[in-house]
Amino acid sequence: MKIGFIGLGNMGLPMALNLLKAGHQVTGFDLVKSQIDAFAAAGGSVSPNANDTTKDADVLISMLPASRHVEGLYLGDAGLLASANPKTLLIDCSTISPKVAQAVAAAAKAKGFAMVDAPVSGGTAGAQAGTLTFMVGGETSAVECARPLLEMMGKNIFHAGGNGAGQTVKVCNNMLLGIQMLGTSEALRLGIANGMDPKVLSDIMSKSSGRNWALELYNPCPGVMENVPSSKSYAGGFGVDLMLKDMGLAVENAQDLDASVPLGKLAQQLYESHSKAGNGQLDFSSVFNLKK
Repeated sequence: MKIGFIGLGNMGLPMALNLLKAGHQVTGFDLVKSQIDAFAAAGGSVSPNANDTTKDADVLISMLPASRHVEGLYLGDAGLLASANPKTLLIDCSTISPKVAQAVAAAAKAKGFAMVDAPVSGGTAGAQAGTLTFMVGGETSAVECARPLLEMMGKNIFHAGGNGAGQTVKVCNNMLLGIQMLGTSEALRLGIANGMDPKVLSDIMSKSSGRNWALELYNPCPGVMENVPSSKSYAGGFGVDLMLKDMGLAVENAQDLDASVPLGKLAQQLYESHSKAGNGQLDFSSVFNLKK
């Protein structure tokens, strides 16, 4: 298939490379030259601009930082919906507001396009290994057309519901993850203050009712677990500022719907405080070191 891929960042580049490895013709575009160069060096074709990426494409995949970037890419007189062939399947893998995902999909449908939102979980390691989890929103026919390509980039593909449902699952999941990491860090800190060995404490809690993903697979205490960011000076992984963005999406979505998320709001404030202290580029598990 001929695939256009817009957004060759830390997640998008390895995803696009996996499609190349699967034998597809992939034309990519990004604003960062080093990312384009890495894509071209791996055998990808480079487009001079975003709109040209859709030329003759069977599928267009976008992986962008925020809602405003997705709106800017697809909507308006200079957007992709004004220039692309309506037969092109649109797959947006960005993590954005469910409301924006629904609005863009509605605009796409009005112009004859099939579109799905397919945000991911699994981080850069999952993107490189092709083991991402895709949370997909859209009409069943469009999701099934997208599925074979998603399976080349991921291990788990879940159809969550209509357009925007993928984004809803993503913001709910990441809000819970952010809260879990804070709670896990506080519990470990309390145990350490009492003189406990954090590894012993983690082992016991992971077999008890406090068990959770952050504790068992992504422990925030340095030295407890190998090959996680906490044991690498919190380098790599999922940045504090990215988690703060996702917490913001969750709180914004809750406000739109008058849903109660007091822990989500508090977690957002704590990640914001941690970011402002100069930790925005560290892995989000670095909240283990959040000051009082």
